[in-house]
Amino acid sequence: MNTVPLHRHPGLPAFLAARTASSFSACVQAVAVGWQIYALTHSTTALALVGLAQFLPMAGLLLPAGHAADHFNRRLIVVTCQCIEALSALFMAIGAFGGWTTPWMIYAMVMVFGAARAFEMPCQQTFLPALVPAHVFPRAAAVSSSLFQAAAVTGPSVGGLLYGAGAGACYLVCALGFACACMGTLRIRLTYVPRPRVPLSLATFVEVMDFMRARPDMLGAISLDLFAVLLGGATAMLPVFASDILHAGPVGLGLLRAAPAIGAVVCSIVLVWRPLNRHAGARMFLAVAVFGVATVVFALSRSMAVSIAALAVLGAADVVSVVVRGALVQLRTPDSMRGRVSAVNMLFIGSSNQLGEFESGMVASMIGPVGSVALGGIGTLAITIAWIRMFPGLWRLDRLDDITPE
Repeated sequence: MNTVPLHRHPGLPAFLAARTASSFSACVQAVAVGWQIYALTHSTTALALVGLAQFLPMAGLLLPAGHAADHFNRRLIVVTCQCIEALSALFMAIGAFGGWTTPWMIYAMVMVFGAARAFEMPCQQTFLPALVPAHVFPRAAAVSSSLFQAAAVTGPSVGGLLYGAGAGACYLVCALGFACACMGTLRIRLTYVPRPRVPLSLATFVEVMDFMRARPDMLGAISLDLFAVLLGGATAMLPVFASDILHAGPVGLGLLRAAPAIGAVVCSIVLVWRPLNRHAGARMFLAVAVFGVATVVFALSRSMAVSIAALAVLGAADVVSVVVRGALVQLRTPDSMRGRVSAVNMLFIGSSNQLGEFESGMVASMIGPVGSVALGGIGTLAITIAWIRMFPGLWRLDRLDDITPE
């Protein structure tokens, strides 16, 4: 067994630094965009349009982006996207300092950012299995997840503090962060082997779907996460719970939003020292069941402390699913298909997050927020039981470090 410390693997520290800087900058930017668009319009519809402006290009371009990741230089694509993100943020900073920012400028910048992320993320997802051997992947994935969650915790807080100095300060920090991510990506040691160029066509994605259907454990892990997040969308209801149920106010809402990420960071750190190298499939199903139970506990809680603890457990349980799914998708897929498979995986994840918020809101309008969240948690438990029966091979999955391309 290789005992080389993680930071000694060439390119891995640069990858982790670049991904963290990019994620942190994206979180700061999200805060700035939200505050600025509302300050300009005082419209909740405008806030909804910001989310739509980012989601539509990501959803529409992820599959072509996956195709590009399998046929072009992945590192060059990521560097180009991070340069675009840095320049877009710099442009917005200049506009904010000059006082000539308009809502349409913000929508346009968010769409450009969404398009860049659509190409950046599938390529970036393929870096980790190319930088570390398979038996190190679970630990490296846990470190990557912990840093990502740390960025998710600190980014909004820093963004809120920076916004006190104006939106321009936020955008300027974002531009610097994306520039640092670009420099970090340039330092990653990856070998680019040109492949025969294949035209973008429906057949290339039919090939991916056939590949995934032939591997039930991979399909089961992706679909389990899809339905668990779709049904257990508690985070969409946090403003309602903070205001009307827990009576916690804005500070309480901030604590509730931070709780899942804090739980995820703690779990990721644990997984660095105790990787999921035995009974990984069963532990993943157990974690998703815990996710469902924690969702029900949060729905029924009237105590701020219990609600925060339930959300922290929910975030920690989600990390286990993320690590197992990531190992299956990245290690079981041949390098020639990793970009397209990663794109499909990310499309499922993005859709489940967006549709989960929509589903929670619609059900809450009919039976109330408590019933909506509790029903979602019960649905997650039912899906877990059904998936154990439908995907017995995933339940029997043992060691993640034994996963190899098929």
